[in-house]
Amino acid sequence: MRPTGTKVVATNRQARRNYTILDTVEAGLVLRGSEVKSLRESKVQITDAFARIDSGEMWLHALHIAPYLFSQTHTGHDPDRKRKLLLHSHEIERLRSRVDPEQLSLIPLSIYFKDGRAKVE
Repeated sequence: MRPTGTKVVATNRQARRNYTILDTVEAGLVLRGSEVKSLRESKVQITDAFARIDSGEMWLHALHIAPYLFSQTHTGHDPDRKRKLLLHSHEIERLRSRVDPEQLSLIPLSIYFKDGRAKVE
């Protein structure tokens, strides 16, 4: 049975202090198995992370997810790799049309599990 409800893993409190939040969007995260296990243990640093739109896709950069302690070295993950964010194409275009002309930043505010799936706000 899949867990229900929302469990917050990490929040970016500095982002709310350093930036003016104009809009929030919920996006899914593409993760490897060992990354999900590390997230469930809250082994993540979200402070320096940011998102970029690149060729019609949105990517999350500089998010550090610590390697899972019990994973094999060949099945583990790179802790600082860029991770794809799952959004509909019309949502990405709406964000691009606002971010590019106004030179805004896309900053993750929190990472959480919603009904067992990893999400980013």
